[in-house]
Amino acid sequence: MGTVTIGVSIAVPEPHGSRLQQLRAGFGDAAAYGIPTHVTLLPPTEVAAGALPAVEAHLADVAAVGRPFPMRLSGTGTFRPLSPVVYVRVVEGAEACATLQQQVRDPSGPVARDLQFPYHPHVTVAHGIDEAAMDRAYEDLAGYEAAWPCTGFALYEQGADAVWRKLREFPFGTVVVPPQAGHVDRGSVSAC
Repeated sequence: MGTVTIGVSIAVPEPHGSRLQQLRAGFGDAAAYGIPTHVTLLPPTEVAAGALPAVEAHLADVAAVGRPFPMRLSGTGTFRPLSPVVYVRVVEGAEACATLQQQVRDPSGPVARDLQFPYHPHVTVAHGIDEAAMDRAYEDLAGYEAAWPCTGFALYEQGADAVWRKLREFPFGTVVVPPQAGHVDRGSVSAC
């Protein structure tokens, strides 16, 4: 039956997702259009194709007990020199993301795995490109702001063409969304 490479993430909604994807491509990141803009909950993970129903059932269980929470992005950060990544920071919703990713990777579940680095929720805007372009991404998006209510997450599969495609969405079990803490969504960038 073979294996598939999957990932679980929170999609950055429109218009923010497309805007950040376009900016990522503009910085010279060739992978930009193959990766929907997201906050990772489960990094690329190889599983047996036959395990997908068990993975989906597990994710449905995680989502069923989840509750919507506010997400807010603000400013930039980097994992350099450890990893060649520039990202937009998750400044609200990070704790909820951390809890979700632990539930997704639960040792008793079908996608239990260790992480290469400690979990740090973020939205990648440049990865593995030249240093000058990484610096530009870091500086150009320093004033970026976006906010939205997170109401669930999704399962993705990476195709043979290296493009990530959504397999299924998993909405949280309740629809009550906490209000944003006095934040105005500017969805803007500076110096672009």
